[in-house]
Amino acid sequence: MKNPIKKLFDDSAHLFTGDGKYKKYEPVWDATKTFFFLPSPKTGVMPFIRDSLDLKRYMSFVILALLPVTLFGIYNTGFQSGRAAGEAYSILKCFMVGAWYVLPMIIVSYGVGFIWEFIFAVFRRHKISEGFLVTGLLFPLTLPPTIPLWQVALGISFGVVIGKEVFGGTGRNILNPALTARAFVFFSYPVSMSGDIWIAGKTMVDGITGATALSVTGFEGQAIGSALSEAGYPLSSLFYGLIPGSVGETSALCCLIGAAILMVTRIANYRIIIGGITGVIATSILIWLIPGGTETWANAGPLYHLFAGGFLFGISFMATDPVSAPGTNPGRWIFGFLIGFLTVVIRVANPAFMEGAMLAILFMNVFAPLLDHLVIKYKTSKRIPNV
Repeated sequence: MKNPIKKLFDDSAHLFTGDGKYKKYEPVWDATKTFFFLPSPKTGVMPFIRDSLDLKRYMSFVILALLPVTLFGIYNTGFQSGRAAGEAYSILKCFMVGAWYVLPMIIVSYGVGFIWEFIFAVFRRHKISEGFLVTGLLFPLTLPPTIPLWQVALGISFGVVIGKEVFGGTGRNILNPALTARAFVFFSYPVSMSGDIWIAGKTMVDGITGATALSVTGFEGQAIGSALSEAGYPLSSLFYGLIPGSVGETSALCCLIGAAILMVTRIANYRIIIGGITGVIATSILIWLIPGGTETWANAGPLYHLFAGGFLFGISFMATDPVSAPGTNPGRWIFGFLIGFLTVVIRVANPAFMEGAMLAILFMNVFAPLLDHLVIKYKTSKRIPNV
């Protein structure tokens, strides 16, 4: 018996392909079909190149790697909501309350982003890109759960249109689209993105009150480690993630699990992730050796810099974007290391924008083509004397 879903697509194919009545809606029909089935067109002329992955399966692995941070983010959102209300929610209630906050953000991100993808696909007469499957989930995971939904819609619109489509669409973007969207919201609506995320936006005074781990500093010579512990951010909490913050970034453990999945399946290049972690460790130790500043993040040490904020989330899921990262192996090492280096430098030198990972990745996205150019030029120069 023929699969009824496949029969439905086969019977409707003449309406959406060729000179069909609904030809202009072919991108939507094709995207829906390939969501259920592998692409059926086959290459008829040489050269033939076989690969075990197409773009949709590639994106599916990234979604799989994002599941730990997504599920934990939903649970932690409910947990923090209960703590803000002065109640101890059960595990089930934490998930239910968290889903009430997080799922609408994901639905708005996918819905509004898909509309923009559809508009550009119809006007350019190409298929809807599967790349949005990842961008549409990454973006809400970088946001605090109390952000207004209309800001989510504006942010994903900016990320898809300005971060990707104006450059030609998937595979041609210079910057990571999800991070571009996050940067737009971060600078346009800072009250919603920082401070106490459970009351941010309701009053200006509360909105600028420091509440996330990165906004903590010591007083009158108090060491930053002690200040973090007193504020409720010991190293163990930063590692497991039961702290306020953006939905997907609070748990260093879940980010590392996602990074391991991406590296084992070779979806992400390990050189970028390892290089980034090395950059954070080396730079934070170097700055830590400089005398003075015990109460600031200059004295925090490598583990606090790794586990606090969104560095592990960014280096695992955003810096490894194969489009906006370098394509040469030496370039990937340098790219990752400099992201780690800049993240620590921005946190230490610029208290106004403590989340240095976002700016570091966007800055290095711009220089990724230059890194590839210098690596290729260097290797070419070494070959000439041997000719």
